[in-house]
Amino acid sequence: MRKRNTILYFFLFAMIFVFAGILFAQTKPSRALIVNGKQQGSVVQMNGHAYIDVETVAQLMNGSVTLEPNRVVLSFPEPQPPDAQASAPAPAPESQQPSQPPVPSGALTRNFASLAIGELAEMREWRGAVGTILTYGVPVVGTWPQDYQNRVQYNLDQVSIAASTPGDGDAMQLLQNEFSNLSRWANDVVSARQSMNATNSVRPDALQSDTALAKIANCSRFLSSMLVSGTFADDQSCH
Repeated sequence: MRKRNTILYFFLFAMIFVFAGILFAQTKPSRALIVNGKQQGSVVQMNGHAYIDVETVAQLMNGSVTLEPNRVVLSFPEPQPPDAQASAPAPAPESQQPSQPPVPSGALTRNFASLAIGELAEMREWRGAVGTILTYGVPVVGTWPQDYQNRVQYNLDQVSIAASTPGDGDAMQLLQNEFSNLSRWANDVVSARQSMNATNSVRPDALQSDTALAKIANCSRFLSSMLVSGTFADDQSCH
């Protein structure tokens, strides 16, 4: 009887140690799960294996977990085929503005055309002032012919700055040709008057018979019409 009690006590102590070991194994501290530098859950290691909570797995994979009486269901979104991803158009940035339509060939910008028309008016005024020398034989006193030329040259430089399209550039070349022809004609008239050549400077029909002046006037009319139209065109009188 005493021997049986001793065996029973020994068995109870053995069971206590076994349960204590199991309890110790179950309460072993878990380890943090780090994904891409951020803690996403914890890992428990038992019997040489690492275990992670199914809800953590579902969260990491953008899925869902469903707990049913006899099973645990994990659902994950199906990945798109590579061809579908490549063919999908990329979303346009919100800040992207609609593309501007291409400028038609030979088109003139409004700002350039406006300044060029004003420059032609300055040239006509200069041409009229010099023309009075031929018509009435007005003596050249002071520096007014050179002052006219300097002012027109300065304004021409400002028009050149406004040229921003190929059409503007082509029209600007014709405008510069007109200025060069007008400068040459005006300098010849002033020089002839200063040398007192009465035959060339005091003829009533001097303006009508001046071929250089006629070419300048024709170019001026053509340029005015072309600038108003807003499209570049060419004419031999401006060369």
